[in-house]
Amino acid sequence: MSPISALHAHEDDISRVVSTLVTAFVDDPFIRWMFPEPQRYLAAFPLVLKYFAGAAFETGTAYKSEDIKSAVLWLPPGISPDEQGLGQVLEENIDAERQAQVFAVMEQVGAGHPEEAHWYLPAMGVDPRVQGRGYGAVLLGESLRKCKTTCKLAYLESTNPKNIPFYQRHGFDVIGEIQIDGSPVLTRMLRDSP
Repeated sequence: MSPISALHAHEDDISRVVSTLVTAFVDDPFIRWMFPEPQRYLAAFPLVLKYFAGAAFETGTAYKSEDIKSAVLWLPPGISPDEQGLGQVLEENIDAERQAQVFAVMEQVGAGHPEEAHWYLPAMGVDPRVQGRGYGAVLLGESLRKCKTTCKLAYLESTNPKNIPFYQRHGFDVIGEIQIDGSPVLTRMLRDSP
């Protein structure tokens, strides 16, 4: 295997990057709580990524491994998810009895960001077939180095408790949790680099 590196992902990479992220999140507790049916997950989650993290492609802050088996989408300071587009996708694809919970969680997600300028990591994933081979560590490490040249704070919500130790190894600290009426827990994490 050739050395892994973080390369910029461009608009012609979007389809492959999104496919990698959809594969990476297939067992994610929070995402699959929102979309428990496979068909709805496969139809809706790419749209969630588009509106929640798609601005990373426009701002040049989307990264991939050369073989696109891993990807990380960063939103730079001052750039936010497309709340209107995301809200429409959720309204059209979340079961009616769960919508109030999902929208309450998403409201907390929006309100939980640091007030200071920060980089936001809305999506990162590695194809499950190559997890544990260093893809995530290299991609996150290299992209963090690029991010911290313009702003020292980085923030994320981990949707999977299994990933918390990984982010902690990269300097993120747990700063809180988001949970509404028995939803899966989202763990708020912040990295303050020197």
